[in-house]
Amino acid sequence: MYGWKQGEGVTEQIIGRWLENNPGKRDQIVLATKAYGKMGEGPNDQKLSAYHIRRACEDSLRRLKTDRIDLYQMHHIDRATPWEEVWQAMEQLVREGKVLYVGSSNFAGWNIAQANGLAAQRHFMGLVSEQSLYNLNARVVELEVIPACQAFGLGLIPWSPLGGGLLGGALQKASEGRRASERLQAQIEKYRPQLERYEGLCRDLGEQPADVALAWLLSNPAVTAPIIGPRTLEQLEGNLRSLTITLSEETLRALDDIWPGPGGQAPEAYAW
Repeated sequence: MYGWKQGEGVTEQIIGRWLENNPGKRDQIVLATKAYGKMGEGPNDQKLSAYHIRRACEDSLRRLKTDRIDLYQMHHIDRATPWEEVWQAMEQLVREGKVLYVGSSNFAGWNIAQANGLAAQRHFMGLVSEQSLYNLNARVVELEVIPACQAFGLGLIPWSPLGGGLLGGALQKASEGRRASERLQAQIEKYRPQLERYEGLCRDLGEQPADVALAWLLSNPAVTAPIIGPRTLEQLEGNLRSLTITLSEETLRALDDIWPGPGGQAPEAYAW
Protein backbone atom coordinates (compact mmCIF):
# COMPACT_ATOMS: atom_id res chain seq x y z
CA MET A 1 0.00 0.00 0.00
CA TYR A 2 2.96 2.36 0.40
CA GLY A 3 3.11 4.96 -2.33
CA TRP A 4 -0.56 5.80 -1.69
CA LYS A 5 -1.87 4.63 -5.06
CA GLN A 6 -4.38 1.98 -4.12
CA GLY A 7 -3.66 -1.45 -5.54
CA GLU A 8 -0.41 -0.52 -7.29
CA GLY A 9 2.24 -1.36 -4.69
CA VAL A 10 4.43 1.55 -5.78
CA THR A 11 7.30 0.97 -3.36
CA GLU A 12 7.41 -2.75 -4.16
CA GLN A 13 7.73 -1.83 -7.82
CA ILE A 14 10.72 0.40 -6.99
CA ILE A 15 12.48 -2.47 -5.22
CA GLY A 16 11.48 -4.84 -8.03
CA ARG A 17 13.14 -2.62 -10.64
CA TRP A 18 16.28 -2.42 -8.48
CA LEU A 19 16.40 -6.21 -8.11
CA GLU A 20 15.88 -6.65 -11.85
CA ASN A 21 18.81 -4.34 -12.56
CA ASN A 22 21.00 -5.95 -9.88
CA PRO A 23 20.36 -9.70 -10.20
CA GLY A 24 23.46 -10.65 -8.23
CA LYS A 25 22.27 -8.77 -5.14
CA ARG A 26 19.18 -10.83 -4.30
CA ASP A 27 20.91 -13.24 -1.93
CA GLN A 28 22.76 -10.40 -0.19
CA ILE A 29 19.65 -8.72 1.20
CA VAL A 30 16.75 -9.60 3.47
CA LEU A 31 13.66 -8.72 1.45
CA ALA A 32 10.66 -7.84 3.60
CA THR A 33 7.16 -6.69 2.77
CA LYS A 34 3.71 -6.71 4.36
CA ALA A 35 0.13 -7.82 3.93
CA TYR A 36 -3.06 -6.33 5.44
CA GLY A 37 -3.46 -2.89 3.86
CA LYS A 38 -6.33 -2.03 1.56
CA MET A 39 -5.39 -2.88 -2.04
CA GLY A 40 -8.87 -2.65 -3.59
CA GLU A 41 -12.55 -2.18 -2.88
CA GLY A 42 -13.50 -5.84 -2.42
CA PRO A 43 -14.00 -7.53 0.96
CA ASN A 44 -10.94 -9.73 0.39
CA ASP A 45 -8.69 -6.90 -0.80
CA GLN A 46 -7.47 -6.18 2.72
CA LYS A 47 -6.73 -7.68 6.14
CA LEU A 48 -5.73 -11.29 6.77
CA SER A 49 -8.22 -13.71 5.28
CA ALA A 50 -6.52 -16.73 3.71
CA TYR A 51 -7.78 -15.49 0.35
CA HIS A 52 -6.17 -12.08 0.74
CA ILE A 53 -2.89 -13.41 2.18
CA ARG A 54 -2.49 -15.76 -0.77
CA ARG A 55 -3.34 -13.17 -3.41
CA ALA A 56 -1.37 -10.39 -1.72
CA CYS A 57 1.72 -12.58 -1.63
CA GLU A 58 1.45 -13.50 -5.31
CA ASP A 59 0.98 -9.83 -6.24
CA SER A 60 3.97 -8.78 -4.12
CA LEU A 61 6.20 -11.43 -5.72
CA ARG A 62 5.20 -10.16 -9.16
CA ARG A 63 5.92 -6.52 -8.31
CA LEU A 64 9.17 -7.37 -6.52
CA LYS A 65 10.30 -9.53 -9.45
CA THR A 66 11.50 -12.31 -7.18
CA ASP A 67 10.56 -15.87 -6.28
CA ARG A 68 10.46 -15.42 -2.50
CA ILE A 69 9.82 -12.96 0.32
CA ASP A 70 12.33 -13.43 3.12
CA LEU A 71 10.16 -11.78 5.79
CA TYR A 72 6.41 -11.54 5.21
CA GLN A 73 4.81 -9.32 7.85
CA MET A 74 1.23 -8.86 8.97
CA HIS A 75 0.81 -5.09 9.14
CA HIS A 76 -1.79 -5.22 11.91
CA ILE A 77 -3.80 -7.70 13.92
CA ASP A 78 -6.98 -8.86 12.16
CA ARG A 79 -9.53 -9.47 14.92
CA ALA A 80 -12.11 -10.84 12.47
CA THR A 81 -9.97 -13.71 11.15
CA PRO A 82 -9.16 -16.74 13.33
CA TRP A 83 -5.51 -17.64 13.76
CA GLU A 84 -6.15 -21.12 12.34
CA GLU A 85 -7.02 -19.50 9.02
CA VAL A 86 -4.08 -17.10 9.09
CA TRP A 87 -1.55 -19.83 9.90
CA GLN A 88 -2.99 -22.23 7.31
CA ALA A 89 -2.35 -19.62 4.62
CA MET A 90 1.14 -18.73 5.87
CA GLU A 91 2.13 -22.40 6.24
CA GLN A 92 1.16 -23.04 2.62
CA LEU A 93 3.30 -20.12 1.42
CA VAL A 94 6.25 -21.39 3.45
CA ARG A 95 5.84 -24.93 2.08
CA GLU A 96 5.89 -23.53 -1.45
CA GLY A 97 9.07 -21.57 -0.73
CA LYS A 98 7.38 -18.24 -1.45
CA VAL A 99 7.86 -17.04 2.14
CA LEU A 100 10.75 -17.91 4.47
CA TYR A 101 9.76 -16.19 7.73
CA VAL A 102 6.60 -14.56 9.07
CA GLY A 103 6.57 -11.37 11.15
CA SER A 104 4.06 -9.02 12.73
CA SER A 105 3.64 -5.29 13.05
CA ASN A 106 1.67 -3.24 15.58
CA PHE A 107 0.76 -6.33 17.62
CA ALA A 108 0.06 -6.22 21.34
CA GLY A 109 2.02 -8.50 23.63
CA TRP A 110 -0.95 -10.83 24.04
CA ASN A 111 -1.38 -10.99 20.25
CA ILE A 112 2.19 -12.25 19.96
CA ALA A 113 1.62 -14.82 22.70
CA GLN A 114 -1.65 -16.00 21.15
CA ALA A 115 -0.20 -16.22 17.64
CA ASN A 116 2.90 -18.15 18.64
CA GLY A 117 1.02 -20.40 21.03
CA LEU A 118 -1.30 -21.54 18.25
CA ALA A 119 1.60 -21.79 15.80
CA ALA A 120 3.39 -24.13 18.20
CA GLN A 121 0.27 -26.34 18.33
CA ARG A 122 0.47 -26.58 14.54
CA HIS A 123 4.23 -27.35 14.67
CA PHE A 124 4.90 -24.11 12.80
CA MET A 125 7.63 -21.61 13.61
CA GLY A 126 5.20 -18.69 13.97
CA LEU A 127 6.32 -15.10 14.31
CA VAL A 128 10.03 -14.24 14.20
CA SER A 129 9.82 -10.44 14.34
CA GLU A 130 7.64 -7.53 15.42
CA GLN A 131 7.58 -4.00 14.05
CA SER A 132 6.46 -1.53 16.73
CA LEU A 133 6.33 2.20 17.24
CA TYR A 134 9.30 2.72 19.55
CA ASN A 135 11.49 5.72 20.24
CA LEU A 136 12.58 7.88 23.17
CA ASN A 137 9.20 9.62 23.17
CA ALA A 138 7.06 6.52 22.54
CA ARG A 139 7.99 3.81 25.03
CA VAL A 140 4.72 2.08 25.89
CA VAL A 141 5.91 -1.14 24.17
CA GLU A 142 8.30 -1.58 27.09
CA LEU A 143 5.30 -2.68 29.17
CA GLU A 144 4.32 -5.87 27.37
CA VAL A 145 5.37 -6.00 23.71
CA ILE A 146 9.12 -6.08 24.34
CA PRO A 147 8.83 -8.70 27.12
CA ALA A 148 6.70 -10.83 24.77
CA CYS A 149 9.27 -10.48 21.98
CA GLN A 150 12.04 -11.55 24.34
CA ALA A 151 10.03 -14.47 25.70
CA PHE A 152 9.21 -15.83 22.24
CA GLY A 153 12.53 -14.94 20.59
CA LEU A 154 11.19 -12.26 18.22
CA GLY A 155 13.43 -9.58 16.80
CA LEU A 156 12.10 -6.07 17.46
CA ILE A 157 12.19 -3.67 14.51
CA PRO A 158 11.19 -0.17 15.72
CA TRP A 159 9.42 2.10 13.27
CA SER A 160 9.48 5.90 13.55
CA PRO A 161 12.72 5.76 15.59
CA LEU A 162 13.03 9.55 15.38
CA GLY A 163 9.42 10.26 16.30
CA GLY A 164 8.55 11.67 12.90
CA GLY A 165 11.52 14.06 13.06
CA LEU A 166 10.95 15.24 16.62
CA LEU A 167 14.14 13.55 17.85
CA GLY A 168 16.20 14.48 14.83
CA GLY A 169 17.24 17.96 16.00
CA ALA A 170 13.85 19.61 15.48
CA LEU A 171 14.64 22.68 17.61
CA GLN A 172 18.01 23.20 15.94
CA LYS A 173 16.51 22.91 12.48
CA ALA A 174 13.69 25.31 13.39
CA SER A 175 16.23 27.87 14.59
CA GLU A 176 18.11 27.49 11.29
CA GLY A 177 14.97 28.44 9.41
CA ARG A 178 14.08 25.01 8.06
CA ARG A 179 10.34 24.60 7.72
CA ALA A 180 8.53 21.89 9.62
CA SER A 181 5.10 20.47 8.98
CA GLU A 182 2.21 21.76 11.07
CA ARG A 183 2.09 18.40 12.85
CA LEU A 184 5.79 18.57 13.75
CA GLN A 185 5.51 22.23 14.80
CA ALA A 186 2.73 21.27 17.20
CA GLN A 187 4.89 18.46 18.58
CA ILE A 188 7.82 20.84 19.04
CA GLU A 189 5.72 23.22 21.10
CA LYS A 190 4.25 20.36 23.15
CA TYR A 191 7.65 18.92 24.02
CA ARG A 192 9.80 22.07 23.89
CA PRO A 193 11.21 21.81 27.47
CA GLN A 194 12.22 18.18 26.91
CA LEU A 195 13.66 18.95 23.48
CA GLU A 196 15.78 21.76 24.90
CA ARG A 197 17.23 19.38 27.49
CA TYR A 198 17.64 16.60 24.95
CA GLU A 199 19.40 18.63 22.30
CA GLY A 200 21.57 20.22 24.99
CA LEU A 201 22.62 16.75 26.17
CA CYS A 202 23.44 15.76 22.58
CA ARG A 203 25.61 18.87 22.17
CA ASP A 204 27.44 17.97 25.35
CA LEU A 205 28.06 14.50 23.91
CA GLY A 206 29.25 15.99 20.64
CA GLU A 207 26.69 13.96 18.70
CA GLN A 208 23.70 14.73 16.49
CA PRO A 209 20.27 14.19 18.12
CA ALA A 210 19.18 11.70 15.45
CA ASP A 211 22.29 9.59 15.98
CA VAL A 212 21.78 9.55 19.75
CA ALA A 213 18.14 8.53 19.35
CA LEU A 214 19.15 5.60 17.14
CA ALA A 215 22.04 4.65 19.43
CA TRP A 216 19.59 4.60 22.37
CA LEU A 217 17.41 2.06 20.55
CA LEU A 218 20.43 -0.04 19.62
CA SER A 219 21.55 -0.10 23.25
CA ASN A 220 18.46 -2.23 24.00
CA PRO A 221 19.35 -5.92 23.42
CA ALA A 222 15.73 -6.60 22.37
CA VAL A 223 16.12 -4.35 19.31
CA THR A 224 17.33 -5.93 16.07
CA ALA A 225 17.42 -2.73 14.01
CA PRO A 226 15.43 0.50 13.77
CA ILE A 227 13.75 1.27 10.47
CA ILE A 228 15.53 4.31 9.09
CA GLY A 229 14.34 6.57 6.28
CA PRO A 230 17.22 8.77 5.13
CA ARG A 231 16.52 11.12 2.24
CA THR A 232 20.14 12.09 1.57
CA LEU A 233 23.57 10.44 1.69
CA GLU A 234 24.46 12.76 4.56
CA GLN A 235 21.49 11.47 6.58
CA LEU A 236 22.41 7.87 5.81
CA GLU A 237 25.98 8.43 6.97
CA GLY A 238 24.62 10.05 10.13
CA ASN A 239 22.36 7.06 10.76
CA LEU A 240 25.33 4.73 10.39
CA ARG A 241 27.24 6.85 12.90
CA SER A 242 24.82 5.55 15.55
CA LEU A 243 26.43 2.10 15.23
CA THR A 244 29.66 3.47 16.72
CA ILE A 245 28.11 5.41 19.62
CA THR A 246 28.23 3.77 23.04
CA LEU A 247 26.01 5.48 25.59
CA SER A 248 27.25 5.43 29.17
CA GLU A 249 25.01 4.43 32.07
CA GLU A 250 25.02 8.07 33.14
CA THR A 251 23.82 9.17 29.70
CA LEU A 252 21.13 6.46 29.63
CA ARG A 253 19.86 7.66 33.02
CA ALA A 254 19.82 11.25 31.74
CA LEU A 255 17.79 10.17 28.70
CA ASP A 256 15.35 8.30 30.96
CA ASP A 257 14.97 11.46 33.00
CA ILE A 258 14.21 13.56 29.91
CA TRP A 259 12.05 10.96 28.15
CA PRO A 260 10.65 8.73 30.94
CA GLY A 261 9.30 5.33 29.99
CA PRO A 262 6.30 3.53 31.51
CA GLY A 263 8.34 2.39 34.49
CA GLY A 264 9.52 -0.98 33.23
CA GLN A 265 7.64 -4.04 32.12
CA ALA A 266 4.21 -5.17 33.22
CA PRO A 267 2.99 -5.87 35.81
CA GLU A 268 5.80 -4.33 37.88
CA ALA A 269 5.28 -0.99 36.13
CA TYR A 270 1.80 -0.61 37.59
CA ALA A 271 1.60 -3.12 40.46
CA TRP A 272 3.63 -4.02 43.51
